[in-house]
Amino acid sequence: MRTLLTIVLLLGATAPLAAQQHQHGHQHHPAQPYAGQEQRRIKALSEADIRGYLNGEGMGYAKVAELNHYPGPRHVLELAEQLGLTAEQKARTQAIFEEMRRRAVELGEKIVAGEAELDRLFADRVVDEARLQHALHQLAQLQAELRATHLRAHLAMREVLTEAQIATYDRLRGYGRGGTPR
Repeated sequence: MRTLLTIVLLLGATAPLAAQQHQHGHQHHPAQPYAGQEQRRIKALSEADIRGYLNGEGMGYAKVAELNHYPGPRHVLELAEQLGLTAEQKARTQAIFEEMRRRAVELGEKIVAGEAELDRLFADRVVDEARLQHALHQLAQLQAELRATHLRAHLAMREVLTEAQIATYDRLRGYGRGGTPR
């Protein structure tokens, strides 16, 4: 019985790793973690990253808000019926979402272009300290603006929803075991 339990535990522990390796389509040797990525059009970004930036997706930028009882407008709209949103709440949420998405797409396009430029500097072997610092400073500023865009939208949602709706949102999103909204 103990051996069976050990086998079950080992399979359970290794299944996510095997699924992750299968999902990425590559099994890399630990000394070759980037093998295959040299073929990317922008080496530092996966196609999923590029899509996320160009579509204005959250990409985890507002996780600190989401997990601390500051709902995201996209998910609030998805859960509008379960949250019992009024017409006014829905309209305000839609406006917050549209502005967030518009700005996130704008910044995402600039981030992808900035990463492409950084990639080009290295690929063409024309990078130097000054160009590197300039490119990194621009990218860091864009990343900060993108994160602020997403966080501001979550912040704005606290003004739209009631505490009861926020508690319901947290429960529906699976955050029920966390702290209580303040």
